[in-house]
Amino acid sequence: MGQAREAMDRLTEAMTTSRDAQSIAECFAPDAVATTPDGEFRGRDAIAEYMAELTDALPDSAFDHEHTYEAGDTAVDEGWFHGTNTGPLHMPDGSTLPATGKAVRIHGCDIATARDGRIVDYRLYFDQLAFLEQLGLAPAPS
Repeated sequence: MGQAREAMDRLTEAMTTSRDAQSIAECFAPDAVATTPDGEFRGRDAIAEYMAELTDALPDSAFDHEHTYEAGDTAVDEGWFHGTNTGPLHMPDGSTLPATGKAVRIHGCDIATARDGRIVDYRLYFDQLAFLEQLGLAPAPS
């Protein structure tokens, strides 16, 4: 196992076990960049804050791996993120929505490039529409 896989696995562990911003931040280099459906975040503190807000919104969240890959300095995880929305949900525009109490299960993919054991470039893709539909925040397809 290479450094990219180890860094990605530490991040998954931080997101689903310790769930605190400091543990998440330690997975990233100080100058890391993360691209997510909610925008681009620069620097480990901004990335950790964004990710900690997700864990606050879904404190029982887990990730079930479907596929894991590593090539050189990059690791890729594809799978299912799931949890129950029992905490406030921070929206990209800065507003906050109260917890819905609803469970979600969404398909997603994470790509992490590592240098010196820390993530320097992180990309997160997930089905935003399914996420909002399952929370009751967007109309479900008829």
